[in-house]
Parts: sequence; structure tokens; C-alpha cells
Amino acid sequence: MATTNAMKYTTLGQSGLKVSRICVGCMSYGDRRARLPWVLEEKDALPILEYSYNSGINFYDTANGYSNGVSEEILGKAIKKFNWRRENIVIATKLWSPVGYRKEDENGRWDNALSMSAEERDKKGYLNMYGLSRKHIFDSVNASLKRLDLEYIDLLQIHRFDPNTPIKETMKALHDVVESGKVRYIGASSMWAHQLLEMQYTARMNGWTEFISMQNLHNATYREEEKEMIPSLKKFGMGMIPWSPVAMGYLCRPHDDFIKSGRAESMNGTFLGNKWTDADERINRKVEEIAKKRGVTMTIVAIAWSLSKPFMTAPIIGMSKKERVDEAIKAVNFELTKEEIESIDSLYEPKKTLGFA
Repeated sequence: MATTNAMKYTTLGQSGLKVSRICVGCMSYGDRRARLPWVLEEKDALPILEYSYNSGINFYDTANGYSNGVSEEILGKAIKKFNWRRENIVIATKLWSPVGYRKEDENGRWDNALSMSAEERDKKGYLNMYGLSRKHIFDSVNASLKRLDLEYIDLLQIHRFDPNTPIKETMKALHDVVESGKVRYIGASSMWAHQLLEMQYTARMNGWTEFISMQNLHNATYREEEKEMIPSLKKFGMGMIPWSPVAMGYLCRPHDDFIKSGRAESMNGTFLGNKWTDADERINRKVEEIAKKRGVTMTIVAIAWSLSKPFMTAPIIGMSKKERVDEAIKAVNFELTKEEIESIDSLYEPKKTLGFA
């Protein structure tokens, strides 16, 4: 084992699917030609994936569009290379986005189809290769299975809501891929609560497969999902597996250090377009204060705060080093006091809704 702390497990929503309290975010692994200079390529990613599995993590999240499909390929190679027990692991992937072509431009970079307008995508040969149409859902599942080199996907998630496809078409197609045996469960990702409710009720009224999980944006500096989405998840017994639980690294180091970092520079001094606020800075400093007092890292405090919430199943953590794996597992076994949690919660101020685009 990589650490003396043991991983803990829970069920994903009201399903019987057991997952580790930490989910490894595989967006961190891919190919830099896909215009993400910070990703770890295969030779560096594989040892970390092996270490995470040996540390007790069994939950892995990727997507068809991450690094033009390379993220799925790396995860699939880890499963085979290190002989992971397929019965024990939970492999989650997502669809909606186009998978960019791996044809290098004059700068050695691949297509970034996700950043294109719908009109530009269609002109460049991506017609019917994105969205939540029945055709794309079936094609995308088959392509993901090929890249992952697996016979089935444990959790298939829709990456975004598709306003251009009838909800009934999408939900029936998702039900049918489950019935086909290629998918075990389905989940949703960043969208408005009313969109989720309409999709869930469409499935329920027709006796189709319902979503068991929501992958949304939530951390100590962004809690807008608590207004409508999280009550909706409770209504349907859905699990929550949020992305960016450490606010893209902002909650991992002191505010002043982060603002001067290359990471902050690459984010243009914002979090998904929103400038860091005074309230964010106060939250950051409170996390730092608690970390110093308790003798742990800020990352451990930030993840432990996330895990303290009763609606939380497993935050999705990007892991670029083995030390990040150890931190995440320590966070699972680290309990904040009620007073410490309240001291962080009380500093939050509402902000513009983010994460749906």
C-alpha cells in the first residue's frame, strides 16, 4: 500500500455500485499535441495510475474528448498493463463533445474541435460527431470502448446538455445502450437543474434507465449548485462526483503564492472567467490557517471539506504525482471539526453560475 491510511468506499447514489471516496480525474493524462501543455503523457501517467490503483482507488473518470481520445487510451492501457481486476474497478467516461482529429497543423498541434463553433465543426468534417443524438451516442460508445479496450463502460455520462436534440431521443438512446450490455449505468454532468429534472422524469415516465450520478462544479469557493441542483439530486437519489474540488489548484496553496504562479497566469487571473473575489481570498486564507494549525497541506483540508458534505460521493481529483494520490487518501481519513467547516462555509458569497459551457 502507498500509505498507512486506508481508502474508504461508498455506493454511487442509490445504486449498488461501490466506488472509492476519491475518483481519479484522467483529464490530466493525454497528449500535449491536443493543446493542453500540462497533461502527463503515457510514460509519466501510467506509473501514477498504477500507484492509485495499488492505493485502493477503484474509480476513474475520463471522457471521449480528453486529448482527442488519448486519455481513454492511456487508462485502457493501465488496466491491461497492470492487470487491474475488471470486476473491482469502475470506469466512467463521457460523451457529447467531438473528438478532434489527430492531424498536426503547421505548429504540430491537433484539431481542437471543442473550441470550434457548430458551423465550423460541421464544415471541418465533424457533422453528427458531437451532441446527444441517438446516432452520436451509439457511435461514441463504440469508439470509447475501442479506445479503452474494454467490453463495457461502468458509468456513461453525458458531458453537457444538448438543446438541439429532443430529450426523449437522448434518454431512449441511453437506455438502449444500457440494454445492449455496453454500458452498466448512466450519469449526467454540468447542466441546469431544470434540464436534469426534465431528463430524469422523461426516463421515469417511460420506464427507461435513469441517471445515478451528477458530475458538476463544486468547491469551497463555488457553491452555487447547492441552491437547486443538489436538492434535485437528493430527490432522485443521485450521487455527486464534482469536478475541480480544489478550484483548479487555488485551494492548494496560499492566495499570494497562487496568484504569482504559472497556473494563475495560464488562467488569466480568473476561475473559468470569473475574477478571484475578496471572499475567495478569505476562504483561501482560512483553509491555509486550518492546514497550518492541523499540520496538514491545504489540499488535504480542501478535499476533506468537500468530503464533509452529506451530499458528496467522491470528488474528482487530477493527480500529476504520486504525492497527490497520498494527499487525497489522507483527506479521506482526515476529519474537520464542525467549527472548522463552519468557519469556511461562513465566508462564501454567491457568484455567477459557471461550468455549463
